[in-house]
Amino acid sequence: MREENSVQNDLDDWVGPPDGGPHVWRTLGFRRKQNAVGHATVEWDASPDYSFPTSNGPVVQGGLVTAVLDSAMGGACWTVLEGDETFLTADLRVEFLRTTRPGKLTATGTVVRRTRRVVFCAAELVDEEGTVLAASRCTQVVLPLDGPAGRRTHHLRA
Repeated sequence: MREENSVQNDLDDWVGPPDGGPHVWRTLGFRRKQNAVGHATVEWDASPDYSFPTSNGPVVQGGLVTAVLDSAMGGACWTVLEGDETFLTADLRVEFLRTTRPGKLTATGTVVRRTRRVVFCAAELVDEEGTVLAASRCTQVVLPLDGPAGRRTHHLRA
């Protein structure tokens, strides 16, 4: 497992978008609020633009709720990887516990368990009052960074 200072330095690189490349965090406006080994917190000001109208007011689209939870769990997972590892999500489950309205949302992701090849994570999404709106669990498969399934080699294939 990486040392805490190494994680902080690497996370600065991870959160920043690659030169000229797309980046879901920037596109949606996600912000890293806090991180530590095995933990990541992501904030998002969910705009009514990301909602659909109902008779009780706007509701944030469920796929975007899932995206912010996935980002928090991915951030937590990333902190427990070695420098030559990456990961891909193998399974993702979300429970929508309450209606998610536009406003400031906070997703906190935690590594529940790490094995040699798999990382199990969990996350919760809360509103400004601290009400839990959604909960999520995922399974991440650990892969070699430069191997046939790693990101660096994969994007170079024809």
